[in-house]
Amino acid sequence: MTADPGTPTATYRLQLQPAFPFAAAERAVPYLASLGVSHLHLSPVLEAVPGSTHGYDVVDHRAVRAELGGEQGLRSFARTARAHGLGLIVDIVPNHMAAPAPERLNAPLWEVLREGPESPYARWFDIDWQAQGGKVLLPVLGGPLGEEWERLRVEDGTLRYYDHAFPLRPGTEGLPLAGLLDAQWYRLCWWRLARTELNYRRFFTISELIAVRVEDPEVFDATHATLLRLMRDGVVDGLRIDHPDGLADPEGYLRRLDRAVRAATGQAGAGGSGRGVASEGGSGRWTAPEGGGRGAAPEGGGGRWTVVEKILARDERLPDTWPVAGTTGYDALHHIDGLFVDPDGLEKLTALYRAFAAPPADLGGDWAATVRRAAHEVVTHELAAEVARLTRTASRICAADPRLRDHAPWALRTAIRELLVRLPVYRPYASVGGPFASGGRPSASVGGPSASVGGPSATGADAMMLRSAAADAREAFTVEQEAQVVHVVRDAALGGLGDGPDHRDFCARFAQTAAALRAKSVEDTAFYRYAPLLSAAEVGGDPGRPAVSPEEFHAFAARRSRDWPATGTVLSTHDTKRSADARARLAALTECPAWWGRTVAELTRSAPAPDPHLAWTAWQTALALGHGDAERLVPAVLKAVREAGLRTTWTERNAAYEAEVTAFLEAGPCAADRSVWTAIGAELDGPARANALGAALLQLTMPGVPDLYMGTEHIYTALVDPDNRRPPELGGEPAAQGPSAEKLLLTRAALRLRREHPGWFGPGSGYTPLTAEGPTAAHCTAFVRTGTSERTETPVQTGASERTGASVRTNVDGPGTAGGERGAVTVVTRLSRRLAEAGGWGATRLPLPPGRWRDLLTGRTAEGAVPLAELLARLPVALLVRI
Repeated sequence: MTADPGTPTATYRLQLQPAFPFAAAERAVPYLASLGVSHLHLSPVLEAVPGSTHGYDVVDHRAVRAELGGEQGLRSFARTARAHGLGLIVDIVPNHMAAPAPERLNAPLWEVLREGPESPYARWFDIDWQAQGGKVLLPVLGGPLGEEWERLRVEDGTLRYYDHAFPLRPGTEGLPLAGLLDAQWYRLCWWRLARTELNYRRFFTISELIAVRVEDPEVFDATHATLLRLMRDGVVDGLRIDHPDGLADPEGYLRRLDRAVRAATGQAGAGGSGRGVASEGGSGRWTAPEGGGRGAAPEGGGGRWTVVEKILARDERLPDTWPVAGTTGYDALHHIDGLFVDPDGLEKLTALYRAFAAPPADLGGDWAATVRRAAHEVVTHELAAEVARLTRTASRICAADPRLRDHAPWALRTAIRELLVRLPVYRPYASVGGPFASGGRPSASVGGPSASVGGPSATGADAMMLRSAAADAREAFTVEQEAQVVHVVRDAALGGLGDGPDHRDFCARFAQTAAALRAKSVEDTAFYRYAPLLSAAEVGGDPGRPAVSPEEFHAFAARRSRDWPATGTVLSTHDTKRSADARARLAALTECPAWWGRTVAELTRSAPAPDPHLAWTAWQTALALGHGDAERLVPAVLKAVREAGLRTTWTERNAAYEAEVTAFLEAGPCAADRSVWTAIGAELDGPARANALGAALLQLTMPGVPDLYMGTEHIYTALVDPDNRRPPELGGEPAAQGPSAEKLLLTRAALRLRREHPGWFGPGSGYTPLTAEGPTAAHCTAFVRTGTSERTETPVQTGASERTGASVRTNVDGPGTAGGERGAVTVVTRLSRRLAEAGGWGATRLPLPPGRWRDLLTGRTAEGAVPLAELLARLPVALLVRI
């Protein structure tokens, strides 16, 4: 097989770093090709901060990273991959660059620091030159300037401070230090001032990552030239877009990228994206093909598969105007994981957690209250500088309009905060001049003529969301007339107060700040505070409602098959808090909550913890690993308590408490007797095996393109980064036994099946739920996948289409096709412990589509209504093909 430059059948993520460069990845190519994937998915490959283990801190877009082997190494890797039938997908970082030490590593930033706002590179960075007296605030000092004064020195024409080296404004080299500092285009300050004083946009709250204005065409061209050249030369076949929600105009960026990719790959003017006609006249929206959905052609930019790292809320939909194949797949992770959560057991587990840890409602006791408090903390502290910038911009907007001049800065600031904390998604996508921008007053019927056919557009959904948030935000004001400021801020966020520079700036920056707030308050704070079930606190997840019914899963899968058939699916990534197999162990706790309650109480009595919340989370973290490895467990738990911010934080370290945490871990989970882990394994290993194998098979066969994280073809238990970014061992096939061997068998079988029969799984394929019959039918989740020429169309009531609002029609085998078609059937066991407690499968059967079927995992054959006790006698899953 040769690699298809369009839709992959499956991808394999490699986390490149100096300890695992291109040469190491190249040596692993034969093994990776043998698994059955079609493409290798690489972490960022451009020049990054020396020693970086992730590559998202880019310093030079012109060059492939030397520490990985440079462009020569990448091209050699690509040739070897191509020779084995593999293409390359590359992760790109449009939102930000590193602000490194020494600063010279980032040449554009160096020039801005030396030349100021008149530098040709000033347009690169999102700097508010109206703040800080027209200087760039650089929060790099370890203490207040007065305490660090003696550590500053001028040397070789630069200003030095430890590893930092700053350029000097021409003509200032001979000035005394005080005068020299005052004369520069930047201001060095104590790092703690970043929280309130910073005047450049950054990635979330990381001041070492400065935002790039990729919305500027010249900046786009300069930052994408190397990647586009690699695509033109056939080195790179597709793209993953990191953090599009950080961009000023995500859709505008994606359209520009789509055009650039088409031009670079000779696809200009072609309609081969499979999303519809690339029409930018009239409304400027992408036109869906007749009948809706994405067609069978390769998806992504001009025949080059492109997905975005967009975190969708449970009921949120990806804007259908984005010219991409879909998301990276965290929404799939949530729906797969949720199938293995017992809702009744979760309710009992949550009650036990509240009794054991006794957290206040807004500090981990109640999910919604915990999220709201975390959001208030982040927006008033970590993001104070971002809110201050929004307030300054809003004040200028009001000052320019006589009707709005009486809205005081404090009221604007309050309204901005209160609106931001009430947004239930990462960000809105409104823009100045959009369909709901006129007067900031969307029509009463947001699904009316101005919205997309069959349902609200992204902007219409934004209008509804912001109107609801504004209604609640008014409660923050005691004077009714002062509360009117909320509507001013809402209208500005919708782009409805005007089309001047400040209006555009506010609309974009409000959305960007919303994304940072959501990430920091939910994923990086509330996830660590609300802890009844740690596996539910995962990227894209909903800890307040993690369980997913089979019916909900099927509806989700049917929508993907119809609307985003080439979108990504993931279970483990470099960003997940815990790997899929670690979460599989934790999900099993919902099937035995009483046992867990007794166990954690007994373990805590033998090794007391500084507080019960820590005991609960630490033992669950150790349970996820399956053992108490101090080298891995201590850093992960320390990170968790700092993120939670209950008794220590990253910026206000409580050294005494952290020492107590470490001592507890070393005396408790890390020193637990082998009998403890044996007893835990006796309770959880069986359900964890069923969960891990079931989740893996679902991901590999459901609609979408599965992305396997390095090492996850085996049982792979990893914790939060950096634990999940350890260099892999992929030079050959590791010895596998037990569940790990079973998972490898399953993975290879499914991946090879996808590679041999892409029509059964890709765009245009069919997805049909299968329903078991019998007393334990609820423990079986099954579906059939078929190809375009091997199915007929039958309506399945699985919910409304994202685009048409009509019932989704899923392609299924027709009644008159017995024995004449091919396809694949997936069968998965869910809640296996509950199943065993109910006496097993008993008389429960699964009616298969017509024909004779063979299980690729066991060789067993079946037809008709097969007893599940026979089909799943050896493994808790089955992958059947018609013979």
